[in-house]
Amino acid sequence: MPNAPDALMLFAAGLGTRMKTLTANRPKPLIAVAGKPLIDHALDLVWGAKIGTVVANTHYLGDQVQAHLAGTGVQISDESGKVLETGGGLRKALPLLGSGPVYTLNTDAAWTGPNVLTTLRDAWDGARMKVLFALVPTEAALGYAGAGDFSLDEEGRVTRGKGYVYTGAQILNPAGIETILEPVFSLNLLWDRFIAEGRAYGVVHQGGWCDVGRPDCIALAEGMLSDAG
Repeated sequence: MPNAPDALMLFAAGLGTRMKTLTANRPKPLIAVAGKPLIDHALDLVWGAKIGTVVANTHYLGDQVQAHLAGTGVQISDESGKVLETGGGLRKALPLLGSGPVYTLNTDAAWTGPNVLTTLRDAWDGARMKVLFALVPTEAALGYAGAGDFSLDEEGRVTRGKGYVYTGAQILNPAGIETILEPVFSLNLLWDRFIAEGRAYGVVHQGGWCDVGRPDCIALAEGMLSDAG
């Protein structure tokens, strides 16, 4: 595990518009699934993997997220002035995260099976990889209706295509992020660089995953978690 990271970025700044009225008075990370907020499901993975430095970005109703995280040791990267998307948000948080590769984890999914962050750590090779995505087969992705995000070859390299869905968990080396001039940008800009260089890889999560991006996905996630016991 060369250069395995010990810092993680929680993406918690989104507007949650797909959740409709559920986010009228609360941010999406605080919507309850199976009796606890989505962000706490993400934190279960973080604490289980014993990651040392954890940063969450906040924007929409960010004071509620900050209050919820008070006393947990999670540091806050405040984007209350302007939401920066995933790339801009990560770049802003780098002084808190430190140098070198980092995990990033979305806060709008439910998981079963092995801890995906441990799976990423075990598969990470910083000498070969600039990014390592946690993927699930498209047909196994609950709450997802597309054709997939990536294709995966026999060596574990990814290209844009069909077959696998990005789960919102990754290890990424942010080297070069400072060369992107836009203040607001998606990590897709870095991903495309790394794919072109042959330095983008994927590892398949050996468990359940549900995207909780719409109100109807809550029941799907709760059913998955219940079935897993």
